[in-house]
Amino acid sequence: MLQQTQVAGVIPYYNEWLRRFPGFAALAQASESDVLHAWQGLGYYARARNLHATAKIVVHRYDRRFPQSIEQMRQLPGVGKYTAHAVATFAFDQSAPIIEANTARVLARLLDFRDPIDRAAGRDALWKHATTLVPERSARIYNSALTDLGALVCLPREPKCGICPVNKFCRAKNPKILPRKKRRPQTIRLAESHAFMVRSNRILLQRADSRWRGMWILPRLQARSANRHPAYSSIFPFTYHHVTLNVYACRPRKIDKHSQHWIRIDSLDSIPIPSPHRRAIAALLSRIPLRPPERGC
Repeated sequence: MLQQTQVAGVIPYYNEWLRRFPGFAALAQASESDVLHAWQGLGYYARARNLHATAKIVVHRYDRRFPQSIEQMRQLPGVGKYTAHAVATFAFDQSAPIIEANTARVLARLLDFRDPIDRAAGRDALWKHATTLVPERSARIYNSALTDLGALVCLPREPKCGICPVNKFCRAKNPKILPRKKRRPQTIRLAESHAFMVRSNRILLQRADSRWRGMWILPRLQARSANRHPAYSSIFPFTYHHVTLNVYACRPRKIDKHSQHWIRIDSLDSIPIPSPHRRAIAALLSRIPLRPPERGC
């Protein structure tokens, strides 16, 4: 949950997740819909699907015990090098280095490391440096301290060098410019059109098959002409995209029964809906009656 999400935002999700899925068996037995519903609001839903798939493997292959070998961890869905090393050191106190945003910043400054850390060569070199520094014993205390140093002292824009406990070891002449990263790709702007249709206390939703696979969204529409105005519009970020979500009030029509269903409005809280669409639905339902639906939706 802490990948791409701040601690303050994670805590309520974490507590609710453990309440609903207290162990690997409970998570493995849950439906994908229940898992995505518990995750909604955190984004990057592949993380939830990977957790779900991992729980099934741990139950059926490892007798409900999470493997302690880094090599075995790396074979689990969605478990990369950082995650495997983090579990190894914090859960099992193994002598394993970790490189994430905070530790990468601390190490790059301590070593005056000039290679871009988000390129393969620079990332691999930084991992090698980290490996030479991690102690053989109490590695989790060391890694926790290194992480806290980056989070509380060795800050991205205003590092507190005057109170840094390892200041005398730091080789960086200008720590603010480190770590170096390659230029971020240009933001891509997209516009997406969806339909809002309500009848008899039900709303038409569509099961997503790409970005939010397995979740429920407002039905897709072809691009709208410029002279028609949406009933609701908002912008949300998605990786390197800024997506404009335009929703049009439409008359009920024949639906695709394979992917679209009429859902009771009073049951919306129990199904997984991505946050941009949930906000749109809430805003539009609060304004019923809407402007007259457009023809041709």
